[in-house]
Amino acid sequence: MLMIGMAGTALAEHEKRWLTQPEVAGVLLFSRNFASRDQLCALCESLREAGGDDLLIAVDQEGGPVQRFRDGFTRLPPLAAIGARYAGDPHEAVRLAEEHAWVMASELRASGVDFSFAPVVDLARGSAAIGPRAFHADAAITAELAQAYVRGMHLAGMAAVIKHFPGHGSVSADTHKAAAVDPRALAEIRRDDLLPFAECIDARVEAVMMAHVTYPAVDERPAGYSPVWIGQVLRGELGFAGIVVSDDISMAAAGVAGSVGGRVLAHLAAGCDLVLACFPEVVEEAIAAVRAAPGHTADRAPLAALRGAIGAEWAGLLDNPQRDRFVARITALHGGDNA
Repeated sequence: MLMIGMAGTALAEHEKRWLTQPEVAGVLLFSRNFASRDQLCALCESLREAGGDDLLIAVDQEGGPVQRFRDGFTRLPPLAAIGARYAGDPHEAVRLAEEHAWVMASELRASGVDFSFAPVVDLARGSAAIGPRAFHADAAITAELAQAYVRGMHLAGMAAVIKHFPGHGSVSADTHKAAAVDPRALAEIRRDDLLPFAECIDARVEAVMMAHVTYPAVDERPAGYSPVWIGQVLRGELGFAGIVVSDDISMAAAGVAGSVGGRVLAHLAAGCDLVLACFPEVVEEAIAAVRAAPGHTADRAPLAALRGAIGAEWAGLLDNPQRDRFVARITALHGGDNA
């Protein structure tokens, strides 16, 4: 199944047709799709009018440099700001992680969005693509904060998607712009990078996003194209039974599989349940590839866990003193106020 991208702040006629295709399970929204919270709510309604009530709507609303919706939403600090608090007060950092997650998730759920691709559980070890998006360089600290973040999302009625498996934090290259290779042995990756993933799987996360990184000591294919990483390690060793998601097929590091169709088919063959086609110009070819995939059945039912639970209404959030306290505490991490 596919999650696709749209061009603007309202649906075009050809995009409505895309949403009627059985190969399309959802839409991933970006800053280009957002003008205001009212407009976002209207867009989400129109998406479901075209694609059905079970259409998934998602966004990357991590905080810091990756926050697609800003005007009318809480300005979220990067996860690294929470990790920085850990040395001085671990209990406070854990509390802040849960509160950050609850604010992020409750605001999105009240606006018609099902889930954010969050949290990042990569280690903060020099990756150009990750940077302040990661909690901490220490695997155990990252795991503890990530579990708290997952709790906060679940409390707000949102499914959690941890990323980028099996760990993007030690790779200097930015996979949006270039191929990325991590030469470490599986034993080292298992000892460090896999720990936060394992702990969050124990916390019952609904989905895992794969990295467009190659780990040649384990498999010559990038992790999202690798049945070794998905089937043997993620599902076999870690026992993950939820939804496996690709990263965007248009990223430079995904190019080793060739054409758009080749990338889609390689992800599906490796064991991905949901493939991201984030740019409108690749959607037609991506749909055709899924339709032609061997043994493919267009069924949204296995993805239902990503819909989450019923969230709060926006009016209720504004009248919630607990939210006010949480917002004040998390925005103080970057010296800012509600944006």
